[in-house]
Amino acid sequence: MHNPFTPVASVSVDPRRARVHEEGWQSWSPSGAYALGERPFRATNDNWATVCYRPGVTVPEGTFQGEGLLALDPGDGSPVRLWAATDPLSGVPSVRLVLTDGDVAEVSADGPVKEWTGTGIQSVLGDWADSLGLPAPRPAPTVWCSWYEYFTAVTEDDIHENLRAMDTLDLPVDVVQIDDGYQKALGDWLTLSGRFRSRAGIADAIRARGRRAGIWTAPFLVDPASDLAAEHPEWLVRAEDGDFAHAGRNWGHDLRVLDTTHPGAAAYLTEVFRTLRAEGYDYFKVDFLYAGALDGVRHDTGTDALTAYRDGIRLIREAIGPDAYLLGCGAPMLPSLGLFDAMRVSPDTAPHRRPEADDHSQPGQDPAEFTGTGRQWQHGRLWINDPDCLMARPAVETRERWAAHVEATGGLMASSDRLLSLDEWGVATTRRLLGGAAR
Repeated sequence: MHNPFTPVASVSVDPRRARVHEEGWQSWSPSGAYALGERPFRATNDNWATVCYRPGVTVPEGTFQGEGLLALDPGDGSPVRLWAATDPLSGVPSVRLVLTDGDVAEVSADGPVKEWTGTGIQSVLGDWADSLGLPAPRPAPTVWCSWYEYFTAVTEDDIHENLRAMDTLDLPVDVVQIDDGYQKALGDWLTLSGRFRSRAGIADAIRARGRRAGIWTAPFLVDPASDLAAEHPEWLVRAEDGDFAHAGRNWGHDLRVLDTTHPGAAAYLTEVFRTLRAEGYDYFKVDFLYAGALDGVRHDTGTDALTAYRDGIRLIREAIGPDAYLLGCGAPMLPSLGLFDAMRVSPDTAPHRRPEADDHSQPGQDPAEFTGTGRQWQHGRLWINDPDCLMARPAVETRERWAAHVEATGGLMASSDRLLSLDEWGVATTRRLLGGAAR
């Protein structure tokens, strides 16, 4: 049940110059500043509403809405105003803004917020972040990631080819990260797909070349066709009607949610990450984390969804140890405070721009640039920002523009090309961006 919205402020604005910043729910939710006459990006179907936005929350037409944070620059020279969750770890209220009478912005919220003022939207958001007193994040390693070249078809031989190419091309890659495709199914993380021979063997090969081994998981998602779903249905979150809770549709399947409040599921997830760590992996990209914060009936009925989410991430951190590097993605933003070294702050990029997309939660360079820029204030305060991977191969549309965006963020630098496909510009750009990263 969502609380009713109650008035918070009435603000006179210059409707031609005013700007409103909406903070989206999770990594892929559009976030950024709009003019009052613009239509904010919204989900274009029910599936993306679940997978990329705050589930169960519909925003009325003509309304701006931030999840836990909404900022307004009135445009008339008066201070920027920010309404922020008073305790973002225990509750993330939605904050709405509607323009009435042409020049008055009415602000309301469905939970407690505190007001801040400042001199610019990014500045006042940064002031709020500073007030949280979080420890300064550790610098990110530089990364090569398999995803944007090979996607789920990646093979063990692809990893070895690129590992050799890093030496040949003299690229300053700290971490070689294997992405989606090594595992048999979502949930069956320790069972290899037919394209891989040995996880520990790849980690050994990576480390033998003086680099670190990284690996991808989606720890709270379960494929209904997985062994886990068949053998342990009691480990899955249920809906109120008794069916399985629905985490959206992807990979051609209606996905389910691992219930980490169940002792068996918690023990399994601990085993997965302890095993990966023991095999030599010390960089972990944990993805599709929104699933862990979905409402549903859990084994521990006294644990709410956000607490279950945070406890699940803590369980992973305990299993991998304090020295391993933890990157979140597809994660509810404010509930993730204090849990990660780095965080994806945008939807996925893609080998194409996708400038005309109505729904900026979907993969594309323009959606990733819009939200990544809108969340630049988080970098170095909440975590190291991950703007998503550099793609510098000739086949990538507007690769120069995308590289410039990644470089400008100063965040996590990751390459995601088949390295031998890079031309002279691609090699030089990859070497420069990875070599210039904060080390």
